[in-house]
Amino acid sequence: METMTKEIQKVKEKKTIKMTGAKAIVECLIAEGVDLIYGYPGGTIMPVYDEFYKYQDQLHHVLTRHEQGAIHAAQGYARVSGKVGVAIATSGPGATNLITGITDAQIDSTPVVCITGQVGSHLLGSDAFQETDIVSISTPVTKWNYQITKTSEIPEVLAKAFYIARSGRPGPVLIDVTKDAQFGELDFEYKKCEKIRSYKPIPEMNMDEVKAAADLINNAKKPFVVFGQGVILANAEKELKDFLEKADIPAASTLLGLSALPTDHNLNMGMVGMHGHYAPNVLTNDCDALIAIGMRFDDRVTGNLETYAKQAKIIHFDIDPSEIDKNVKTDVAVLGTVKETLAELIPFIHSNKNKEWHQEFIDLRKVEHDQIIHPEINPTKEKLTMGEVINLINKETKGEAIIVSDVGQNQMFASRYANFKQSKSVVTSGGLGTMGFSLPASIGAKMGAPEREVVAIIGDGGFQMTIQELGTILQTKAPVKIVVLNNEFLGMVRQWQEMFFDRRYASTVMTNPDFVKIVEGYGIEAKRVTKREDLAGAVSKMISSKDAYFLEVVVEKEGNVFPMIPTGATVSDIRLK
Repeated sequence: METMTKEIQKVKEKKTIKMTGAKAIVECLIAEGVDLIYGYPGGTIMPVYDEFYKYQDQLHHVLTRHEQGAIHAAQGYARVSGKVGVAIATSGPGATNLITGITDAQIDSTPVVCITGQVGSHLLGSDAFQETDIVSISTPVTKWNYQITKTSEIPEVLAKAFYIARSGRPGPVLIDVTKDAQFGELDFEYKKCEKIRSYKPIPEMNMDEVKAAADLINNAKKPFVVFGQGVILANAEKELKDFLEKADIPAASTLLGLSALPTDHNLNMGMVGMHGHYAPNVLTNDCDALIAIGMRFDDRVTGNLETYAKQAKIIHFDIDPSEIDKNVKTDVAVLGTVKETLAELIPFIHSNKNKEWHQEFIDLRKVEHDQIIHPEINPTKEKLTMGEVINLINKETKGEAIIVSDVGQNQMFASRYANFKQSKSVVTSGGLGTMGFSLPASIGAKMGAPEREVVAIIGDGGFQMTIQELGTILQTKAPVKIVVLNNEFLGMVRQWQEMFFDRRYASTVMTNPDFVKIVEGYGIEAKRVTKREDLAGAVSKMISSKDAYFLEVVVEKEGNVFPMIPTGATVSDIRLK
C-alpha cells in the first residue's frame, strides 16, 4: 500500500502536493511522530477515518468503547511515554464526551491533542444534527483550541497544536475541523512549529533569584522540599536527587510527584497532602525554609492556607508564572524549567548534614508505622484490607510496576502503600479526581510503556463508570492487570459520612453485579478473592500472567484511610485515627 508520505518522497522537485484536508490531517500526525491514536468514529469525522484505513501501516488507531475512554487512554499514554497523546471524535456528543478527560488533562498538565469533527461550515449556528459549539465549551479547559473551517489552515494549525500541547507547562489542545474542510483540497506542505509570537512557554531564568534561593537554603536550619509533577515533566529527576543529596534536605512529594524520587531513598519522607504521610505534613509547620519544586500548592496539600508554613521562608521553583503567589506567598520565586533552574542552583548550594532535623522525621515516621502502616499491612482483623492488597502487589512487582489508580480510597491506599523505583510509575487523576479514569488510562499506559508491568487499582464504584473499556482490552489484547478493591461502598464518600455526618450513609451503598462473570464475558481471565489465605497466590498468578487479568478482592466494608487532614484544618492537625 503506497501512502502519500511515499509520494511526497518521490516528488522531490515539488515543495507541495495536492491532497484533501482529511489526508492532510493524517500527514500532519505522521510528521509529528504520532503512531498511536485513540478514538471513536462518527459522521463528521468520517473523512479522516477513511484516510486512517489507508494508513494502517503507519498509524495504529485504537477503537475505545466511549470517547471518555479515548481521552483517558491518551492521557495514560502521554504520562508514561512523555509524548503527546492523541484522541479523536466526531461532533456533538462525541466531542462533549471528551470534555471530562480534557479538563483532567488541563489540571494535571498532560499533553494531549484532541481532533473533533464538526458539521459543514455552512451549517454552523443552525442547530444542525450533532452540531455543538465545542470550541466555546472547551475554552476554559484547554491550553488552546481552534476551529478549522478552511482546508488551507490544517497544516499550520495542527503544527501549532502539537507545539503548544508539549511546550512549557504541557496541556490539552482541541482542534475542531468542519466536514467541508476535510473534503476540500490544498497544496500540502508541513512545517513543524518552533515558536509563536507572544507565546513564551519557558520564562527567562533570573540568576539573581537563583542566588537568593541558594542563600535562603544555605542559611536554613530546618529546610524541607516538596516536589511535584513538574520534576517529572521536565525530566529533572537527576537534578532533584543531586540537589537533595548535596544539601541533605528531607523531601516529600505531591500525589503526582510520586516516583520522581525512589520511594526507598533515604531523603524521601513520603507524600504530603490530605492522606499523605504523618511526618512531612506535621513538620511542614516546623521547617524554616520550604522549597517547592514543580508543584502548585493545591488545597489538598496545604490544608488551611491561613496556617500553612507561616514560620518558613518560601522558595518556589516553577515554569508557570501564574502559579507564583497564587495560593502561597513566596519569598523567592525562580521561574523556568526545573531541570535548568536546579542545575544552576546546585553549584551555589553548600554541602550539608541535617542529622537532628532528619531525626524528627524518623521519630514521626515510627509513630505512623506503629499506629497506621503496620496494622494495615499485617491486619489481625478477619476482613482483608486495601493496604495489605497493595503491599502484596508491590512485593510481587518489586516496586517496578506502573500503578494506575482510580479515585477514592483505592487511590490513596495505592499512593501510600506502593513503592516506586523509577520515574513515571504513577498515573492517576490528581487535580480533577475523575472516577473511571483508571481502566482506560491503564490501557494507554501499557501501550506507552509496553515493556513495563501496568496494574490498574480501582474501586467497585469507579470500575463501573468505564467498565465498557473491557471491550477495548478484548479487541487490542492489551495485557493490563486490573485489581478491583470491592467494599460495596463509595468508600471515600462513606468515610466522610462516617466521620462528619454521623454515619448517615446516604446513597453510598453499592449493590454490585458479579464482576467475574462480566469480565470473563470479555475473554479476560478473572478471579475473586475473599480470604486472606488465597490472596498472595492470586496476586502472584495475576502478575505472572502474560495476558490481561482481573482480580477482585473483597475488602472490609468500613475500612478508612488514615492519616487524614480534615477539610479546613491545618497540616499539623493531621489525624491518625
